[in-house]
Amino acid sequence: MLAAAILAAGESRRMGTPKALLPFPATPLTPGKTTFIEHLISLARHPKVGAMRVVLGAHAAEVRNRVELRPEWVVMNERWEDGQLSSIHAAIRSLPPDIHGLMLFLVDHPLISPGIVERLIDAFGRSPERIVLPVYDGKRGHPIIFPARLFEELLSAPLDVGARAVVWAHAEEVVEVPTQEEGVVLNLNDMKTLKQTLKDRS
Repeated sequence: MLAAAILAAGESRRMGTPKALLPFPATPLTPGKTTFIEHLISLARHPKVGAMRVVLGAHAAEVRNRVELRPEWVVMNERWEDGQLSSIHAAIRSLPPDIHGLMLFLVDHPLISPGIVERLIDAFGRSPERIVLPVYDGKRGHPIIFPARLFEELLSAPLDVGARAVVWAHAEEVVEVPTQEEGVVLNLNDMKTLKQTLKDRS
């Protein structure tokens, strides 16, 4: 069984407002008014995903007040100040034992489609012991899928390096899925970048 985790625990200091609650452009998948986190949830609710996790931290109360989240989805990262890897740790520790892999969605990388999610999951199905990630124009992006056999390495990876340490350590075991979706590498970390990106895509 595959699990999905949306990492949304950060302070969003550069953005100035919780990234999870930023408005997301309407799509066929989410035609009405929606947010970054709701769009990512809609992507993560794939038929082959048996466990969903939404990792919250700095703005947990505000997110839970504005977005309907099932109680079993929510994972609190009390150590969100330690960075993204601490949220991965929280997600892994919350998973049931029958999980074969974990697909990580970053709240500041929301401009992805169901198509790339489908392709990544299909690639993992063919290589369930390997790391699977998208590549745009030679650059690796997100979401990324880690097999369960690497969970312990993720839990022991250095906080200052993060999950990249595990990817680097298993360089020969990475499946790259090429895509024309620039969104897999677009990190929407501040309001200027967000506005320009959405303007360019309109």
